[in-house]
Amino acid sequence: MRQIIQRFLPKSMRSDAVTIPVIRLHGTIMANAGQFRPTLSLAATAGLIEKAFSWKDAPAVAISINSPGGSPVQSRLIYKRIRDLAQEKQKKVYVFVEDVAASGGYMIALAGDEIVADPSSIVGSIGVVSASFGFPDLLKKIGVERRIYTAGENKATLDPFSPARKEDIERLKVLQLDVHQTFIDMVKERRADKLADDGDLFTGLFWSAKRGLALGLVDHLGDMREFLRARYGEKTRLKLITAPRGFLGRRIGLLGSRLGDNTSQITAAAAQGLVEAAEERALWNRYGL
Repeated sequence: MRQIIQRFLPKSMRSDAVTIPVIRLHGTIMANAGQFRPTLSLAATAGLIEKAFSWKDAPAVAISINSPGGSPVQSRLIYKRIRDLAQEKQKKVYVFVEDVAASGGYMIALAGDEIVADPSSIVGSIGVVSASFGFPDLLKKIGVERRIYTAGENKATLDPFSPARKEDIERLKVLQLDVHQTFIDMVKERRADKLADDGDLFTGLFWSAKRGLALGLVDHLGDMREFLRARYGEKTRLKLITAPRGFLGRRIGLLGSRLGDNTSQITAAAAQGLVEAAEERALWNRYGL
């Protein structure tokens, strides 16, 4: 409404302050939204991203990132949606790293025309990791017989209740190398001649943003308000873009209706929530957070 009113005011009465829409992409990146905690995926973030880029008078969109990574597919989908809208709406994109933008979090950060971070922020981890648990002897100890039937000799690849097979691990490694190369290509395309000639860049290592600046992974050290006011003037205002009202309530309502009074479903959902929390905690712990 304010934007509409401004258009009809005489120039002498218009505010010369620039408003920059801000979106926060905070959390682990997972295809399935956490039932008890927010996570990042294209489905969860598309509305916020499109709302920010629809701010017609804004010359840029600011994105605050705080993510240890997660799904490479969802990371790239979020990155691509940001870049597509930036080109369509002809807006600059500035990414601001808080605690961490690593692995998939850094992949999303590549959507920025410029990346700004606190000197102590963590950036990098340009690699791919797959983690799971193996329980080949657990069932015997508790007196349970494992029965698995497949059509296709590789259908049960990497089954956690079966001993690991060398050929399965080699096949997984090939897949990881393909995904890793996609990540490397994105970094090279977006950072181009900014990257330092350092053999450790694509090994999965991560660094403080102070070191990341020297490596070409970030462009500036600082914070959002200071950077944007230096770029667009002291009167620059930041507008946080949030989800529509009632969004969380609707999600909770849907969850409740789905579970109903079925105790087994509630128990299963709680167990799944614990697994998701453990996975999320492991991602953050990798960076000492």
